[in-house]
Amino acid sequence: MPTQYAIQGATAREISASAERAVTEGLLRPGEALPPVRALADALGVSPGTVATAYKELRRRGIVVTRGRGGTVVAPAPVVTSRRPPRVPSGLRDLAGGHPDPAFLPDLVPPGRLSPGARSHRAAPRLPELEELCRAWFARDGVPHEQVTFAHGALDCISRLLSVELRPGDAVAVEDPGFHHLLDLVPALGMRTVAVPVDDEGLRPEGLRAALRAGARAVVLCPRAQNPYGSRMSAARRAELLAVLADAPEVLVVEDDHSADTAGGPLHSLVTAGAGGPPRWAHVRTVSKHLGTDLRWTAMACDATTLARHDGRLLLTSGWISHVLQETVVRLMADPATGALVAEAAVAYRERREALIGALADRGIGAHGVSGFNVWVPVRDESAVVNGLRSHGWWVAGGARFRISAAPGVRITTAELAVQHAARLAGDFAGVLAETLNTYGG
Repeated sequence: MPTQYAIQGATAREISASAERAVTEGLLRPGEALPPVRALADALGVSPGTVATAYKELRRRGIVVTRGRGGTVVAPAPVVTSRRPPRVPSGLRDLAGGHPDPAFLPDLVPPGRLSPGARSHRAAPRLPELEELCRAWFARDGVPHEQVTFAHGALDCISRLLSVELRPGDAVAVEDPGFHHLLDLVPALGMRTVAVPVDDEGLRPEGLRAALRAGARAVVLCPRAQNPYGSRMSAARRAELLAVLADAPEVLVVEDDHSADTAGGPLHSLVTAGAGGPPRWAHVRTVSKHLGTDLRWTAMACDATTLARHDGRLLLTSGWISHVLQETVVRLMADPATGALVAEAAVAYRERREALIGALADRGIGAHGVSGFNVWVPVRDESAVVNGLRSHGWWVAGGARFRISAAPGVRITTAELAVQHAARLAGDFAGVLAETLNTYGG
């Protein structure tokens, strides 16, 4: 057999469970081949149909993929392992995490008085004060706010939306490169990802059109501060994408505006009032990037049908979002001092991002990042650049976990990179690229 791990079992269920266990424990690694169907069937003394059924179940659950003559291999990011980033080695400057600068996060002070007694909030799941603050938050950027609701973080919200709208096997159009947890979530739900390339203005229209032709029933995108590319949708790009979506009114469009208050630029949303947006839509916002990473709370504005389906499923699961959490968010969103701190963060993130992009450009290195605090730098060899920068004391994120078919690159989080340090990082980056060119001949 081509693998070191011996898959066991006498039934399709046992065989698939054995292979899944091996992937979970790291005994079968991404890209590693499983035995051919007939070879494994002969080794286990079962029919080829039994093995084929086991492999089909593994494919359905996103654990393996089939590559034609290349056989069946462990998926690049099997859903039982997720694309967890490597630990930051001690002594290195961490520019890989994608986290905000703690200096710009307000102190979290929970309410002094908690909800009395043991009672259900299902009948009134949202605090009226927070609901009104959210309506104003969305209205500020022209997002329709007649229907709003809450969730436990953006991925929790998106997962629920996809689960109630789509079925296993359905296709979801996603950004490439894109948010790695979303790239893992879609196959974990038993759905297919269809990659749509991005540039500085967001999703590319021709890629979205191809995804819709391939059967995508939902589209998930970031209108600004796109992770990892740093895109921000322009007004012209919005018009182009709306023209493409006009031919697919049944498709659910989900916008993840996760850094709304610190993105550093205006919102050109596909769902903006008066823009002739899609009939089925959701606009999702979180506060973890500007109020605190432990605030697992999300606001969503959406159409009436999407609201009913999302909240119906929420009612059957967690029921509501903690009122203690909601009261904490109310305090922060209504606090003028916190608002001033967030505004200061937005300015600092823009200056730090632009400082690095400018310093790289001075050395002939192209980079992308027109909003947010992540910068994407295309490279030929991700590992060589990551390891080379490590030798200079920097820790950046290799792009593999953000990509489906996009070209290689590395992501640099500039949230905590002071402007005066940008030149040194850019110089080290240029040195690493020159060393790689000399070693590998370009």
